[in-house]
Amino acid sequence: MISEKPDLNKREAAVSAFKRFLETIQTLRAPGGCPWDREQTPLSMRSDLIEESFEAIDAISQQDPNHAKEELGDLLLNTVMISYMYEQAGNFNIADSINELSDKLIRRHPHVWPQSEGKSQVKFQVQNPEEVLSQWDRIKENLEGRKSKSILDEVPMGFPPMLRAFKLLKKAAKKGFDWQSLAPVAEKVREELKEVEEARADFEEINKNHVKALTLSSEEEIDKAQLHVEEEVGDLLFAVINYARKLGVDPETALSRTNKKFYQRFTYVEDKMKENNLTMNNENLSQEEKFWDEAKSKGL
Repeated sequence: MISEKPDLNKREAAVSAFKRFLETIQTLRAPGGCPWDREQTPLSMRSDLIEESFEAIDAISQQDPNHAKEELGDLLLNTVMISYMYEQAGNFNIADSINELSDKLIRRHPHVWPQSEGKSQVKFQVQNPEEVLSQWDRIKENLEGRKSKSILDEVPMGFPPMLRAFKLLKKAAKKGFDWQSLAPVAEKVREELKEVEEARADFEEINKNHVKALTLSSEEEIDKAQLHVEEEVGDLLFAVINYARKLGVDPETALSRTNKKFYQRFTYVEDKMKENNLTMNNENLSQEEKFWDEAKSKGL
């Protein structure tokens, strides 16, 4: 149950906890602190930040509050640690970053703070999340000068491919470039799968002929056919990501859950095969499949 009013005691406790947390980080980074923490840089901590983000997402997906508390704390550690590194280098202070964030939130929520800078972009009283996001974009573009040549330019190039595809599709949909129902999106997935199969068949035919010809031109044909398969697989993945988006599913989160499920089931199969003195190979595939089904039945 969400409380309607902020708990002042909890707010004071949070302020006190953050002060203690920041002092802890400052001690770790100070002379005589931890050698590992002292040698880190914003660049060296990028992978940690990504990993902790995914671990926090996984904990939230599991709907496990205690696990989420731990993982969100780890994510906060990386965020504040990196921010403090910039402060130590004289680039900006943590307080500057937090205050800038607060200013931005107030500016982009004129329906909550009527006298904020964002009031100039209010066309009507927003009533739903979609209207809030539209107003948010107007403030970004017209008030903050973040207008780009294309709305797709707002999606960072450095995003992982799946996340970038998801964001590109969401941005395009904002401009009305989207199917209005789910059926044609599902049909697009089937169409792209068919094209993958056709490209695969072409590649196999060209490869078979290459064995007979063994010429430079035939090798170029093989490379071209392989790239065609790659292109069609990319189109298929893009279509599946779009299908997930239309279903209201984050594909990164969904795939992370599947990765975890595969790991649990496969390691169960490994353990069972070892217990029964069986080698994991094609000859024992039927037994592996039996243990796989057993893992499924156990809810793994």
